[in-house]
Amino acid sequence: MRCGRELIMATKEFVKEDKLISWTHLITALILLSTALLFSFLDINIFLRIICSVLAGLLMVRMFIIYHDFLHRTILQRSVPAKIIMYIYGILILSPPSIWKRTHDYHHKNNSKLYSASIGSYPIMTKSKFLSSSFRERFEYLAVRHPITILFGYIFMFIYGLCIQSFMANPRLHKDSMVALIIHVTIIGLTLYFGGWLCLVLGIFVPFFISSAIGSYLFYAQHNFPGATFSNNQDWSYITAAMDSSSYMEMNPVMRWFTGNIGYHHIHHVNAHIPFYRLRETMRKMPEFQSAKRTSLSPIAIYHCLNLKVWDPDTQQMIGLGRIWKKAS
Repeated sequence: MRCGRELIMATKEFVKEDKLISWTHLITALILLSTALLFSFLDINIFLRIICSVLAGLLMVRMFIIYHDFLHRTILQRSVPAKIIMYIYGILILSPPSIWKRTHDYHHKNNSKLYSASIGSYPIMTKSKFLSSSFRERFEYLAVRHPITILFGYIFMFIYGLCIQSFMANPRLHKDSMVALIIHVTIIGLTLYFGGWLCLVLGIFVPFFISSAIGSYLFYAQHNFPGATFSNNQDWSYITAAMDSSSYMEMNPVMRWFTGNIGYHHIHHVNAHIPFYRLRETMRKMPEFQSAKRTSLSPIAIYHCLNLKVWDPDTQQMIGLGRIWKKAS
């Protein structure tokens, strides 16, 4: 079984992009998303509008994965039309290219490090750090990782985190964050004025709420799951972080399609230049990836992931609040 640099080199054969396939995925996703959004706005049967609104939210997740691969320089590079489309999409979904790429690149280079800045990742405290922290520090830490915060990722992760917070931190570097926010507020205002409350809810709020909640949870659970490990900076290695701290999230074929194979997250972290549509093939042909640590979207798996709060170096595992207090007493 290959490991380390040898494993990374072995994935090189799957890096090659088929531009026709990439464009097909992009155009298909855009057409389906535009159609679903259009029908959610039209004055037609309410049940059909609700279905299209939900579908639009799921299709926004798929488009986001395509956008995510583009910013990784994995697909459609050196294409001006693709660059324009992706820039516009990033602005419209409140994930401006400047802040998303900077934080996501940092996340890939520092995934599962205990003592690095939690840029682009959910923060991780050790048990001792948590117990020695002030009430405010504990509250803020738990609030960021709270299920409600993840559920309302539309507000906390995208509107506040990626747009407001990034612009306030560095207005010059993240001008597109304010542009995204202004455009989003403008769209909300125009939708309300010309279409009314129902159009606003079904055409904007429901799709954004669904896509943001799914995106926030996937990002959380892919690195916060039973079996995930975290390391001191001096003991950290890129491959170990990718294989031991990134999950394989088992999904049915429908959700695998909507999430653009992002469930093969351990493979993505080993080599982020493998196109999303080749990740499944990579796992099938490389036995090293087939014994990955797993989670899923089942209610039980979601509960176990959300219950994890801090890293316990003594037991080398993430634990919940109950075990923190029990051990402390």
